[in-house]
Amino acid sequence: MKEALLTVSFGTAVEEARQADICAVERAAAQALPHLPAYQAYTSPTIRRILARRGVDIPGFVPALEQLAQDGVERVYVLPTHLLPGYEYDDLLEAAGQLRPQFQQLRMAPPLLGDTWGVRALAEILCGRFPRQEGQTIVLLGHGTEHPGNLVYPALQGVLDWLGREDILIGTVEGWPQAEDVLEQLSRQNCRRLLLAPLMLVAGTHAVEDMAGPEPESWKNRLEASGYEVIPFFEGLGRLPQVQEMYVHRLKTLVEEHHGL
Repeated sequence: MKEALLTVSFGTAVEEARQADICAVERAAAQALPHLPAYQAYTSPTIRRILARRGVDIPGFVPALEQLAQDGVERVYVLPTHLLPGYEYDDLLEAAGQLRPQFQQLRMAPPLLGDTWGVRALAEILCGRFPRQEGQTIVLLGHGTEHPGNLVYPALQGVLDWLGREDILIGTVEGWPQAEDVLEQLSRQNCRRLLLAPLMLVAGTHAVEDMAGPEPESWKNRLEASGYEVIPFFEGLGRLPQVQEMYVHRLKTLVEEHHGL
């Protein structure tokens, strides 16, 4: 039976971040199971158009699956690089359901933080990534969503607290906790220096603009306006080998569950 791996991401127009974060995860997944032909897809039409103008042609999720079916692939393992089970992931599930009859099997892994294992594993990685420093608090900025999947962020905060890392605080651009909530928590801590970093797969547009952009509403400027020294940190999670291993674990689990290993 002809099998294939399809890694699907939202995508980013920031080329350095795309290579360092998304492509790094794709390579790790492909290298972990080299017998599977590896394909990629981006879900953002805007990102695909921008990249196409640069000569980088990456299909959407549905066209990628249709091409796999035309190529005679019978079993597809889909690895989403999305962090949480939000609207984007729901759309993937719906599209996969519509195209599933074209394959003998189409299996999709959960998002990175789609269960307790993922949340705990990432919390431990973050603790190692950002060692405790006297007088410094780490503020991690996620995308956030109105989807119930936003619960991932307070869940991750809870695990960090359990691990004794109250110096790591999580906020979101479009969900909860918001900047006001993080500022309230900071007021209870004895710190004046903040390391501001993205809690995102890719340090793309949100990191450049929403996190540390020149606008007064950016998190950096709002935190500085409250009297904090803010040090921006522009690195996405995808470049971390430990996070890549989490995605590899998701993929291997997907394959092993099929084969009954």
